[in-house]
Amino acid sequence: MSHIIVIGAGQAGASLVAKLRNSGFDGDLTLIGAEPVPPYQRPPLSKAYLLGEMELERLFLRPESFYTDQNIALRKGKAVTAIDPAEKTVTVGDEVIRYDQLALTTGSEPRRLPAAIGGDLDGVHVVRTLSDVDAMSSAVTQGARALIVGGGYIGLEAAAVAAKRGVRVTLVEMAERILQRVAAPQTSDYFRALHTAHGVEIREGIGLDHLIGEEGKVTGAVLSDGSEIDLDFVIVGVGITPSTALAEMAGLTIDNGIAVDELGRTSDPAIWAAGDCASFPYAGGRLRLESVPNAIDQAECVAANILGAATPYVPKPWFWSDQYDVKLQIAGLNTGYDRVVTRTGDKGAVSFWYFAGNTLLAVDAMTDPRGYMIGKRLIEAGKSPAPEAIADPGTDLKSLLRA
Repeated sequence: MSHIIVIGAGQAGASLVAKLRNSGFDGDLTLIGAEPVPPYQRPPLSKAYLLGEMELERLFLRPESFYTDQNIALRKGKAVTAIDPAEKTVTVGDEVIRYDQLALTTGSEPRRLPAAIGGDLDGVHVVRTLSDVDAMSSAVTQGARALIVGGGYIGLEAAAVAAKRGVRVTLVEMAERILQRVAAPQTSDYFRALHTAHGVEIREGIGLDHLIGEEGKVTGAVLSDGSEIDLDFVIVGVGITPSTALAEMAGLTIDNGIAVDELGRTSDPAIWAAGDCASFPYAGGRLRLESVPNAIDQAECVAANILGAATPYVPKPWFWSDQYDVKLQIAGLNTGYDRVVTRTGDKGAVSFWYFAGNTLLAVDAMTDPRGYMIGKRLIEAGKSPAPEAIADPGTDLKSLLRA
């Protein structure tokens, strides 16, 4: 195993190469990224970085010297155009590079609005890369008028930052409520009230019909209810899709992302995948997680397995979202819940606990780090306290760990 190539220089790719070196791999190691900068954190892009509270260099996961010091060939601004599994080569521009093992950490891509409804107008932005955020930064200014399309976490985080910078924000969500796909009505209600208190107009059950432009620049929008609003810019937050184009061209199995086994190996024994782009076996089905913790944990597990560890990947799902001065922390997966228990705490802390029958599945904790941490430990330990105990503010949550 003389040369390992990792395609995709995001959180998963950076974690994978670092773990390989840390685990003693001393062969050739190449990390290829399409962006012209070293691997960086994505979550702060649309928050601290856009607000001007974080310098560019602080976004980088590691200084560029790390890759040189670790003898990792970091190829920035290089797009891989083809993989040949039979020859074990990747094509980068005019160069063909051989590999012994290949890992795909290609991440995901934001869904965009169709050109037919104005999605190609200037002033229509997505939030995914450094260049995306740099492109919108000058528009996010005091008094500007913005439309946010999509009421998931991406859209809500963008709305919060825009509102904090004095933008007049309208957010539209086609579903009956914001966060409908990912959270209980209680969580939706909490964040609706939070955004409304900060001046954001949230319009649920209403979608975008089309955008209006003048001289190629967006100037307004017509919504599905026929109403029209004037705009200076648009942020599209309608989800992401796994980046599977290279894997498809290579003939790998695709199933809601690049399908891998419990070790992280694709349908080709010399090719692995991790992070947003990969779906893995879970609870009798397949699961793909879009989160920083999953990108790190799965990439490190794949690195160990490339070196022969044969350790199945067991996810410990957790997520977070920062909106205004509220930190939402989520532990577990709420799929299949039939009951939500509310727990209130001091200084505005509140948490919503998801149950399926008497089984605890997940916790949404708002400005409640204690509730989040204990909920996470309970879920990982397979413990399910009585819902009534959770709801009782007199219950010492820590005592539930000993039960």
